[in-house]
Amino acid sequence: MDVNLIMQYVSYVLIAIGVMAFLVSIITQVIKAWPGLDKLPTSAVVIVLSLVLCPACLVAMLYWQERPIEWYMIFACMIAACIVALVAMSGWEKVSEIWQRTAYKNKE
Repeated sequence: MDVNLIMQYVSYVLIAIGVMAFLVSIITQVIKAWPGLDKLPTSAVVIVLSLVLCPACLVAMLYWQERPIEWYMIFACMIAACIVALVAMSGWEKVSEIWQRTAYKNKE
């Protein structure tokens, strides 16, 4: 497999996660401004929104591309929804911190 193609797909995934996290953050702020819903925990709202919006966007995209929905797509979408919720709650700094902790470190 070509490295350029892999990097292109990785870029698409990161863009999709960023856009979905932005949408979840915006919708969360709108929902939290409604009277009566301001008492809900923000993290719970973010998780529920991520778990609803990500599969909805996947289904819409697959419908637009006229492709069938496979089980592994839904499974990957649920994993992506958890990542979107993490990014929307904690921001990119938390993801960067996790990456730096798990990255390979040269022992000299």
